[in-house]
Amino acid sequence: NGAVPGEQGKQEKSVKRGNWGNQIEFVLTSVGYAVGLGNVWRFPYLCYRNGGGAFMFPYFIMLVFCGIPLFFMELSFGQFASQGCLGVWRVSPMFKGVGYGMMVVSTYIGIYYNVVICIAFYYFFVSMTRVLPWTYCSNPWNTPDCVGVLDGNLSSRAALNITQLLNTTQKRTSPSEEYWRRYVLNLSDDIGNLGEVRLPLLGCLGVSWVVVFLCLIKGVKSSGKVVYFTATFPYVVLTILFVRGITLEGAVTGIMYYLTPQWDKILNAKVWGDAASQIFYSLGCAWGGLITMASYNKFNNNCYRDSIIISITNCATSVYAGFVIFSILGFMANHLGVDVSKVADHGPGLAFVAYPEALTLLPISPLWSILFFFMLILLGLGTQFCLLETLVTAIVDEVGNEWIIRKKTFVTLGVAVAGFLLGVPLTTQAGIYWLLLMDNYAASFSLVVISCIMCVAIMYIYGHRNYFKDIEMMLGFPPPLFFQICWRFISPAIIFFILVFTVIQYRPISYNEYVYPTWAISIGFLMALSSVICIPIYAIYKVCRSEGDTLLERLKNATKASKDWGPALPEHRSGRYAPVFSPSTESHLEVQPLQPEKGQSEAAAASPVQGSNGSAHSQDSRL
Repeated sequence: NGAVPGEQGKQEKSVKRGNWGNQIEFVLTSVGYAVGLGNVWRFPYLCYRNGGGAFMFPYFIMLVFCGIPLFFMELSFGQFASQGCLGVWRVSPMFKGVGYGMMVVSTYIGIYYNVVICIAFYYFFVSMTRVLPWTYCSNPWNTPDCVGVLDGNLSSRAALNITQLLNTTQKRTSPSEEYWRRYVLNLSDDIGNLGEVRLPLLGCLGVSWVVVFLCLIKGVKSSGKVVYFTATFPYVVLTILFVRGITLEGAVTGIMYYLTPQWDKILNAKVWGDAASQIFYSLGCAWGGLITMASYNKFNNNCYRDSIIISITNCATSVYAGFVIFSILGFMANHLGVDVSKVADHGPGLAFVAYPEALTLLPISPLWSILFFFMLILLGLGTQFCLLETLVTAIVDEVGNEWIIRKKTFVTLGVAVAGFLLGVPLTTQAGIYWLLLMDNYAASFSLVVISCIMCVAIMYIYGHRNYFKDIEMMLGFPPPLFFQICWRFISPAIIFFILVFTVIQYRPISYNEYVYPTWAISIGFLMALSSVICIPIYAIYKVCRSEGDTLLERLKNATKASKDWGPALPEHRSGRYAPVFSPSTESHLEVQPLQPEKGQSEAAAASPVQGSNGSAHSQDSRL
């Protein structure tokens, strides 16, 4: 009855593309993807900048009404079609530019993210000494303003009069800050003054790309095994640092600063914009990674449950990391006799200045330093795996022939080499300026636009009823009412209003005292635009290439789901995706498509049915 060839085809299909070894691998990979460096150096910083505990309010509102619904939408989208961020747009081919936009965003993030990992590698290697190099102020790179927490200079200065003491505190720099700025980065005075490439950082960048490549050498088969360690070990280190942090004097002050709300800031649109950005940035919505990871799931996997588990784990980790950071900031502020807000640096500097200084206070400090930076490396790698896999999967799925599937390892190698070369400018003396420029522009509000358009395309162009039926067919139940309302109305509305507020409240970027020149900010805007511009360009191209006499006909054809949209494996194509059997003169049974107008009938008529059994006939009569 043809069942054996059918089975063979099914097996070949999943073997060809690959699947997760088991469900735990997918959940751990997604947790590793969502929980990244941002949870340690971005969330606590955003929290302290945007009114402490008051920031939690917009953050959790954005999580419930935007984060979790979009997370679930992307997982279900990728899992249903078993395609990467380009292939899924068979659902409405005109919007394939959204997939290209996701690829551009993932490219930008992948370039600078690995530079942050490489700095963590550098600190990891230099921590292998008896005394950490940023402990004291007696090094060649230190300035007279340097005051170390272990130098004892501060207590001896108490004898000086109040004015001098205040002046000292005002310009005081820590040895870890001078080590970071004057030695590791050897910071130049301007973003245009690149200076020399910092060879130690370049070497570490090479190491981090080699590690990422080796872990992805067999795609999800190899990375799925690595995440058992990379996604779980950071929690062990965080807990150790948390226990040490809360036992320090002044830690309670820091934690109170973290939790005490400054409600006046809640009316500032930038706070809401930062909350939304952080949710997108942290959960990885609109990067393409979630669609890609879910595409390797089994068709009937419960991605609704997974999306809630992963989202809540991610946000809980952010809050937990905030306690670890702020207990240490509180201790430093207490030690120096200043306000908590005075002791923190911006962006990555928080992880490479505040943390390392705190680590010098711990007994056997090199051991804790090695552990801490190892944790940062693992957090970064978890996200980097998915970013690289997103690009590779998109390329392989798009080309789609047997040759490229066999040569997937070489595609991975090619993307990794390109990423390394593009990251080289970020290891120069002006590298940190470029890194922060990319972080602020390339991957913030372009994500919001991409997400908004994705919501509209699926809910209104493809049709919410169709999508809810697809999910019911896959999971066995339709999406809960709350998610249906969020997807259709609340999430797109919130995203749109945030976009409007951000445009109104826009302020140019700066790094400490350095203000970015206009040309650099223009480059930032071009980077942000480069991912969004893919959407209209591809839409225009698709409409021009579509069939039809009038523009309206062309638009209809360009947005209509293509004939190969639906579950990837034949045995899952039931309901409206099922082939219809009809009698014919040549043979008793022939496959006919559900919608003959899609021009499939000739091709289908040539292929006789395989595995035609009783269930197929009864399904035919029901149809």
